[in-house]
Amino acid sequence: MSEELLHGPVHEAHVALGATFAPFGGWTMPVSYAGTVSEHTSTRTTAGLFDVSHLGKAVVSGPGAAAYVDSVLTNALDRIGPGQAQYTLCCTENGGVVDDLIAYLVSDDEVFLVPNAANTAAVVDVLAQGAPAGIEVRSAHREYGVLAVQGPWSADVLAAVGLPSSLDYMAFEDVAFGSGSVRVCRTGYTGEHGYELLPQWDTAASLFEALLGAVREVGGEPAGLGARDTLRTEMGYPLHGHELSVDISPLEARCGWAVGWKKDAFRGRDALLAQKEAGAPRTLVGLRAVGRGVLRPGLTVLRPGNSVGTGEPVGVTTSGTFSPTLKVGIALALLDTAAGVAVGDAVDVDVRGRAIACEVVRPPFVEAHVR
Repeated sequence: MSEELLHGPVHEAHVALGATFAPFGGWTMPVSYAGTVSEHTSTRTTAGLFDVSHLGKAVVSGPGAAAYVDSVLTNALDRIGPGQAQYTLCCTENGGVVDDLIAYLVSDDEVFLVPNAANTAAVVDVLAQGAPAGIEVRSAHREYGVLAVQGPWSADVLAAVGLPSSLDYMAFEDVAFGSGSVRVCRTGYTGEHGYELLPQWDTAASLFEALLGAVREVGGEPAGLGARDTLRTEMGYPLHGHELSVDISPLEARCGWAVGWKKDAFRGRDALLAQKEAGAPRTLVGLRAVGRGVLRPGLTVLRPGNSVGTGEPVGVTTSGTFSPTLKVGIALALLDTAAGVAVGDAVDVDVRGRAIACEVVRPPFVEAHVR
C-alpha cells in the first residue's frame, strides 16, 4: 500500500478492530471488519457505524456566500433555511457532473460543503475561480472527521452518547462533545434512518469510540466501505465515477430533482435545459438478476437474444453487486433511451461471455426508511 495514501483521524481504531483496508480517493479506508454481509445486515436491522472521514469538506464564507453558492451549484438553496442541508451538484458548463455533494446552509454568509474525497479540489477550484471579492472558498478537508450512524436503532445510539437525535430529515445542529464540537445531521447514504456527524479532526477518534460502544449495545457493529457500497446500491443512490461523471448528466442519472430549474443561473444551466427539452439520451435504471450471477460495473446490457453476441446492445452497467438483503445480483445501468427498454422488460447482461437474465426495475431495490 502506497505511503502517499492519507490516514483519517480514526485509523488506529480501525487497525485495533482488525479491519481490512483498501485505497479510496487517495485515502486508506476500512473495507470491512466482520465481513460485508454481516455489516450490511446489521445496518439494515440494528445499527452500523461508518468512518467516512475521507469525504471532503469545504467552507464558503463572506457577505452573500449562500447566494454565490446558489449561483454555481444546481439545487436551489432558497428551498431550505439555516440549519438545513441539501443534496446538490457541481456541473461543468456542458452539463456533466464535477461532483455531487451535500451543502450545509449555516447562514446567508456561510455554506459548509461535503464533496467526495477525490473531487474536493475540483469543487473548491470551481467555486474559488468565480468567487467575488469578499467571499472566501477554502478546503477544510483535514479539519473535520465524518462519522455515520445508520440503521433502525441509530437514534438510540446518538441519545446514548448525549447527542441530539430528534432532528428532521436533512436538518443539522452544532453541539458540544468532549473538548470540541460536532455537527449532527439527519442524513446518510444507506436508505436507513441515520445521522452523519462532523466532529473536529482531533476529537473524531474519541467520538468514534463512544459511538462504537453504543452501537454494540443495540446489537450493531462497525461497518466499512464494502457494506456502504452494497447498501447504497440497493437504494439506487449514485456514486460519482459510476452513475455520475463529467460525461453523465444529472438528467441521465435521474437526479433532475436536485436541479433548480427555475433559477436564473447555475453552472451548466443552458446545457441541462437543452437536454431536458430534447430528452436525455440515456436513463439510469435498476437491473435485478432473474437467475444466479453477480453483476459488476462496466458490463454490456443486451436485448435478449439466442446467446451472447446475438443480442442488441442497449446500455452498460455502472454499478453491480450481490444484494445481501434480496440474495440476488443487482446492478444500476445506463440504458439508451432510443432502445425503448422499459421497467418490467427483460434484458441480458454479458458477464464474461455468459448471458445473465435480468429484469429492468426502478430503484430502490428495497424499501427506504430515511425519513
